Amino acid sequence: MKSATSSSLRRLLSLNRPHAKKIALAAFFVLLVNGALLLQPYILKVVIDDFLTQHVAQQGLYSLPAMGILYFAVVVAAGFFSVAQVNLVNQIGQKIMRGLRTRVFRTIQLLPLKYLDRTSTGSLITRATNDVEALSDLYTDVLMSLFADAFLILGIIGAMLLIDVRLALVSLCVTPGMFAVIFLLRTKIKKNFQRVKRLIGRINGFLAENLSGMKLVQSFCAEKEKKAGFTGLNGEYFKSTLFQVRMNSVLRPLSDVFQNLTVALLLWYGMGRIGASTLEIGVLYAFTTYVKQFFSPVSDIADNYTTIQSAFVSADRIFELLDQAPTLEDLDAGLPLDRLRGDIEFRHVWFAYNDEDWVLKHVSFHVLPGETVAFVGETGAGKTTIISLVSAFYAAQKGEILVDGIPIGDIRKRDLRRNISVVLQDVFLFSETIGRNVSLNDEIDSEEIEDALKTSYAKVFVDFLPGGIDEPVMERGSTLSAGQRQLLSFARAIAHDPAVIVLDEATANIDTSTEGLIQKAIENVARDRTTLVIAHRLSTIRKADRIVVMRDGEVVETGDHESLMDRNGYYAEMVQGGESVGENPDDSPESSSGTRGAAAL
Repeated sequence: MKSATSSSLRRLLSLNRPHAKKIALAAFFVLLVNGALLLQPYILKVVIDDFLTQHVAQQGLYSLPAMGILYFAVVVAAGFFSVAQVNLVNQIGQKIMRGLRTRVFRTIQLLPLKYLDRTSTGSLITRATNDVEALSDLYTDVLMSLFADAFLILGIIGAMLLIDVRLALVSLCVTPGMFAVIFLLRTKIKKNFQRVKRLIGRINGFLAENLSGMKLVQSFCAEKEKKAGFTGLNGEYFKSTLFQVRMNSVLRPLSDVFQNLTVALLLWYGMGRIGASTLEIGVLYAFTTYVKQFFSPVSDIADNYTTIQSAFVSADRIFELLDQAPTLEDLDAGLPLDRLRGDIEFRHVWFAYNDEDWVLKHVSFHVLPGETVAFVGETGAGKTTIISLVSAFYAAQKGEILVDGIPIGDIRKRDLRRNISVVLQDVFLFSETIGRNVSLNDEIDSEEIEDALKTSYAKVFVDFLPGGIDEPVMERGSTLSAGQRQLLSFARAIAHDPAVIVLDEATANIDTSTEGLIQKAIENVARDRTTLVIAHRLSTIRKADRIVVMRDGEVVETGDHESLMDRNGYYAEMVQGGESVGENPDDSPESSSGTRGAAAL
């Protein structure tokens, strides 16, 4: 853990390099402020010893009024440079955090689905928000403060040694004990912060999940159980933060105790020397002031210690995420292809999400440009996994996948996914306007959006909205019906003009009145395009050029509806068993996320 912390510290400091000149200027301001603070007790020493006790003759600048003016000037200068330093450091810190926050978000965007599958949403949200904010506190409040405190402590020690070595040793004799206590508390504080960060991630994930599924919770009257789950997490977080509060409450008073003990020892020793006429009163006064100045930054360090530990834990978590860089998707690597023909071929493909727990086994099929091919099979047969492989969200462990005769791994992912649009059963809509949800990027203008809405028959309801295409969409499209959301997903697919269209249970949850519009939209979007259909409604599959029947990850039959019925095999059994020819696809834990990032997702 120690090496991880030192590594994180080096990386945090490396973020300062682009701002080196401004940081140097801020450091110079700190030195000026510290110099002013060190000068103030010395001015008072001169006033007490020379003008108040010994009544030395005053002349010019060496006079009581001049010393008063000098003291006031030093205080004003310290205040001015302190304000300048604080503003400069905060500006630098916020710029660094802006860049770091952008890096974290960009990294999350490019993370492979394999990483996202095993990492909770709450954990990623916490790293992009709470952890970055903890580093913001470190940069804006702590780092320069530590620099100032360290130089002030060294300056005070140097000043005390120059004035009186024996008094300096008395003043510093209790500090080893104080630092020993702080060192003993360090490990407990850091471990507790790691626990706090994990709990924040779990709470964020729990809240996000329950807010998304609140309708389901209310429908099944599960409020009590969900509240109990949240109460448990909240209780654990309360215990951890309470421990942190107790640690904080110990550190500051502990510093005050050591400060007062030092002053008492100093007075006891100093008064004896004053009685023996070997020490001046002004020197003792200066030392008591220096001791208070000495323990003030020590107390600041004690106060900031928990902030520092929190920041280092957050830094470790952020850099662990940023260190995924070698595994991030490079969307621009590979062979550029402006437009695909839509020729897709699987050759003896084997794929597993985990080790050799094969989801696909020896899968082979060939989809010609412009063909409509349907994939049917029971839950877990591997249908949705095929779609994930076609979009290059995962790579097959065995076999080969060709697109237009080119190995899929050789094609630039940005071009591949721009040519493939996926229409899902569960349509995801962002909290933006209708138009932005259709376009998703700035390359599609309003005219193309209008054409897409018309072609997909979504214009039927969009024109009745008060804002038209500028009508705001609530989170996840909660104010729209399932059919309206589905029509918008077709409009999204059409607007991106893909070469390949994937319909993943696109009509599963649609009422019969809306299904007529959906079927027309499907015909429009599939025209002159390669179309892959995952569905269990016979009405959707019957019109396919070919049907690929899957069972336990293998292709067991291939043909059109009539030939498969004549064969009287597995497909015929499913059809004769009812209108459905397979349930909603759920081949893997990633079934709902396996097509994240596609143009029309």
